[in-house]
Amino acid sequence: MNGKVALQSGDAARLGDWLRARLLPLGQEGPSKRVFSDFDLTPDLRPRTVEALKPAAVLAPIILRPEGWTMLFTLRAADLPSHAGQVSFPGGRLEAQDLGHVGAALRETQEEIGLDPEWVCPIGASDAYHTVTGFCVHPIIALVQPGFSLRPDPREVAGVFEVPLGLVLDGARYRAQEQMWRGILRRYYVLDYPDHHIWGATAGMLKALCDRLWSEDGDVLAP
Repeated sequence: MNGKVALQSGDAARLGDWLRARLLPLGQEGPSKRVFSDFDLTPDLRPRTVEALKPAAVLAPIILRPEGWTMLFTLRAADLPSHAGQVSFPGGRLEAQDLGHVGAALRETQEEIGLDPEWVCPIGASDAYHTVTGFCVHPIIALVQPGFSLRPDPREVAGVFEVPLGLVLDGARYRAQEQMWRGILRRYYVLDYPDHHIWGATAGMLKALCDRLWSEDGDVLAP
């Protein structure tokens, strides 16, 4: 199926079919031969072993709005101990009661922004992503019907916003940026969107998602 056609069709069923054909099946999202990380652009930061990485999952919600599909993001609270003030997906580390990565992503999303799982249809996973803060994150891609209500937890979330899906899935829009971090020149991906600076692990996961969705058949999104 042609991805460009699926994205421009306005047909949610066609979009879902295309994504399922490209994504990892749920329950088979890890371990994967394809692993992306914060260290891809800065190999000197890569740890010697991955056994100590903590398992985590995030939800990448695609909102099926009739006026145009979007992807939902959160802005983390400014006083959090890690990634404060950054754009992220809702999610977090796996807990003992979670039913795998999907269960963790749904639970964390409900806790962080109040999105009821009844509105969420997980359809597949993107490749695992290792963060510089010591997590192995599994992004769960989901379709969400509009009409839901949100109740962001102010202790964790400063805001919620959406970005057009066509922009998010355009791999050409991602650029590498550099800055000093703990004495090392760190390089990371950035996706610019008005009023929001999407960078670091979130942008890295999105770039990895673009690579998975578009690399196999050579499709590219128009700029």
